[in-house]
Amino acid sequence: MHALDALGNPVRRAILHELRAGPLSVAQLAERFPVSRPAVSRHLAVLSEAGLVEAHKRGTTNLYAVRVQGFASVRDYLDDFWGTALNRLQSLAARRK
Repeated sequence: MHALDALGNPVRRAILHELRAGPLSVAQLAERFPVSRPAVSRHLAVLSEAGLVEAHKRGTTNLYAVRVQGFASVRDYLDDFWGTALNRLQSLAARRK
């Protein structure tokens, strides 16, 4: 799954926002959202498949953390738009001279 597809869901974006402060377990995340623990687990599975989070074992608990490298494809996608916009701006500026 592409990272942009995973980011299309507001709950998954909110989970990523919570994980920015540091790793959390499914139980800790479920306390912060109006969805069940199984739903949080499914969202984390999608985020993991997209490469946006990774799990680390701590005893019997999985702690989930943001995987910054997973955002490279998102950045590349957006940078491509910026590059096009800047090229158009440069063309417009050149025509006005």
